[in-house]
Amino acid sequence: MLVGRDRERALLHGLVAGARVGQGAALVLVGEAGIGKSVLLADADEVASASGMQVLRATGTASETGIGFGALSQVLRPVLGHLDRIPAPQAAALAAALALRPGPAGDRFAVGAATLSLLSRAAEDAPLAAIVDDAHLLDQPSAQALAFAARRLSADPVVLLAAVRDGEPCALTEAGLPVLAVAGVPLEAVPPLLGAAGSRLAGDVVARLHAATGGNPLALAELGAGGLGLEALLPAAPVPVPASLARAFALRADRLSGPARTALLVAATAGGDLAPVDRACRALGTSAAALEEAEAAGLLTMSGGGPAFRHGLVRSAVYTEATPGQRRAVHRALAAALAGRDGDGDGDGDGNGDGNGSDGNGGDAAADRRAWHLAEAALGPDEQAAAALAAAAARARERSAYAVAADAAERAARLSPDPADRAERLVVAAESAEQAGTAGSAAALLAAVDGLPLSPALRIRIAALRGTVATRTGAVEEARDVLLAAGDEATATDPDAAVLLLADAVLACFLLGDTATLAAAAARLDRLLGTVGPTAEWVATMATGVAGVLTGRGGADRIRRALLAATPDGALPRDPRLAPLLVLGPLFLRERATGRDVVPAVVEELRRRTDIGRLPLLLFLVARDCATTDAWAEAEVAYAEGIALAREAGQVADLAICLAGLAWLEARQGRDAACRAHAEEARSICTQRHLGVFTAWSLWALGELELGAGRTAAAVDALERLRALLVEQGVDDVDLSPVPELVEALVGAGRPEAAAALVPDHSARAARKGQPWAMARAARAAGLVADDADLDGRFGEALALHARTPDVFETARTQLAFGARLRRARRRADARGPLGDALAAFESLGAGPWADRAAAELRATGATAARRAASPLQALTPQEQQIARLLASGRTTKQAAAALFLSPKTVEYHLRHVYLKLGVGSRAELAERLGGSG
Repeated sequence: MLVGRDRERALLHGLVAGARVGQGAALVLVGEAGIGKSVLLADADEVASASGMQVLRATGTASETGIGFGALSQVLRPVLGHLDRIPAPQAAALAAALALRPGPAGDRFAVGAATLSLLSRAAEDAPLAAIVDDAHLLDQPSAQALAFAARRLSADPVVLLAAVRDGEPCALTEAGLPVLAVAGVPLEAVPPLLGAAGSRLAGDVVARLHAATGGNPLALAELGAGGLGLEALLPAAPVPVPASLARAFALRADRLSGPARTALLVAATAGGDLAPVDRACRALGTSAAALEEAEAAGLLTMSGGGPAFRHGLVRSAVYTEATPGQRRAVHRALAAALAGRDGDGDGDGDGNGDGNGSDGNGGDAAADRRAWHLAEAALGPDEQAAAALAAAAARARERSAYAVAADAAERAARLSPDPADRAERLVVAAESAEQAGTAGSAAALLAAVDGLPLSPALRIRIAALRGTVATRTGAVEEARDVLLAAGDEATATDPDAAVLLLADAVLACFLLGDTATLAAAAARLDRLLGTVGPTAEWVATMATGVAGVLTGRGGADRIRRALLAATPDGALPRDPRLAPLLVLGPLFLRERATGRDVVPAVVEELRRRTDIGRLPLLLFLVARDCATTDAWAEAEVAYAEGIALAREAGQVADLAICLAGLAWLEARQGRDAACRAHAEEARSICTQRHLGVFTAWSLWALGELELGAGRTAAAVDALERLRALLVEQGVDDVDLSPVPELVEALVGAGRPEAAAALVPDHSARAARKGQPWAMARAARAAGLVADDADLDGRFGEALALHARTPDVFETARTQLAFGARLRRARRRADARGPLGDALAAFESLGAGPWADRAAAELRATGATAARRAASPLQALTPQEQQIARLLASGRTTKQAAAALFLSPKTVEYHLRHVYLKLGVGSRAELAERLGGSG
């Protein structure tokens, strides 16, 4: 009975009503056992059903937490007819997860994206409500997929309502979704609630009962009916409600006959399927018919599908009160029952027992449940139970139910008598945990392998996984060391694997700014060139080229050679392991053409795969590449998406580098507060994790911010600290040197001699590198301190070199510096050309402070500095910009939604805002506007 719940009902009814008109929402009800969460969900279910909404339902159960995607199958079963109407890669991932079709396991995020797409597609027919009770008992892969979808329900006619017991971990409560804390009912609601339960109590007793229970409805009903006796209600000693209720239900069970108690324990242990419950009962000398006695006692109800306990506390109480020996006997009987045999549990494990069957994996589900029952029945190491769990873990991995696989493989390892088997199963558990997004668990599992016998192949797997876990959690120094050691070990037995490990070590050294180790790793890769397969050869060429650039030892030719072998429609962009190097290469070359056509293909492939784990680093590299061209809007979008996905995936290092990159871009835009906030967050993470290069980037951002604003003393300070940090780290890549900016700041601060002293060494380093971007910046620095007679030569050289690069901002900086020097040399007419070009470039980029400086210089020549109106694109949010550009490029709404892990309705919602802000009414107009906006 719902009394005293007007506020909660109004909120839930409002969310249901909002979903009917396209206002998607999610809400998680959190409260203690018996507080009324299920009743509130049932009320919302009734309202949704009465209004014509589709209602999808699921209830978590303890016996199903080891069945990967079992709960998701419950939720989605009524709408699986739409599966072929969502993007094909997502449909394949979801079908494999639910064991509907054969196929390879996908990333856990691919299943989440597919869940979102399927809910969104089903809601096109009629508004939809997904209601999940006892969500803390969902299998973790299901909870993760639902949480992924729920975070993105903003413009769809979909509402997701879930209930979670207070204090229990659950992906839905950890996902940042809105939460409603469900408390007890008020005092005035107690008499009608008790009356509905057939109890009439005096007013003072009601007040004491309310105080003792905190208004918990189930506790009020049970205690009011005399379940414990009201003498327990001492005024100064409130009853601990869930424990009291559990004991009350246990007392009811104690009054049953022996056969009924046994049958009740079997039902509590097994879950809801009647057939295996009956077979296990018969093996234990009773039958499922004995459950009628428990039904009469109000502990459960018997429905067509099997026994349903009155409340989760009843089931918990029955199981907890049994002795360990009784529980093991029941688990053993259930294991035999699920093998289709009435025996003692030593079946052959063929898994052909009773399951739900309706989701396409009934046999697998029965085999999985049997494995867990065998594990619970084991007293010590037990290879039969271990093998069954290992097989369950393998099935879970095939469906990308990685969290379930990790649990099963870990339990299998603990039960394994043979140390070699234990090691193998622990590694499988760790690999599964990492793929499930629980890197901390993966690290702990790998630590448990120490001291066990390991084959060379297993040692390589362990090292590679340790490197991945360490990198993603920000422990990049550990990743570097592990990867280097593994690469050395693999060199003799598997040189191709050694190349991949050492290349990952190169990337770790890049993040750390560790040039000494970088050079050593490159030397090892050099020795492997010519001894490995084509893919490994390409990786080694590219990685050694990157290392050469970072250590000032050349390398550009190798990068160029590797990139020329990569074509957009070739095999290399389709290999996700190669994605960082494919995008890093063009960024290191900074040339107009080489390798740039491959970058969109690489990003598209990862989006197609929904490979969110790899995307943040790739988006950083893409954003950085855009930031060194004229595509600043795209850069901001990529940085913002990378930050959001890194936070979602828990990838600390990727988060830090995306924040540092965004801060640098914001510095050039003059966005002071945002720049400082992002630079500080990045610096904090980078300092803690020793990410040296990106600690430097944070200082870069602050130096550029001060320089653009004309605060030259502060700029000198930040840039000097940056220069010292790079020297300390041994980073010798001239492209990372702030000397050109420092020269400009020193000249502006009235210290030309100090500025001039920096130029010769920097120019020599740029010449050794031989790349146009580096040499152009060096020539600009030389022009800033040159005699008036040398201005045309120095700046002419710089501008000619800039013409070979795509970096509009750097070109405009040189034009501004040239024009300013010409004006100070009293060549005002000559100054107007470069100053006008600089002003136009800065304004087109959105580099506000630099545009202001160029305009001031231009006015000082006596010319009029006509300013461009702000672009309407600047009013768009990063997500709106991203959606606008995807749609303007010719993608359909559904294609854009799939690429961005959103629903089509959400894309349409943002598109309406884009149209309003830009004043356009069609995609053709949108494409024209974006094409003309630079």
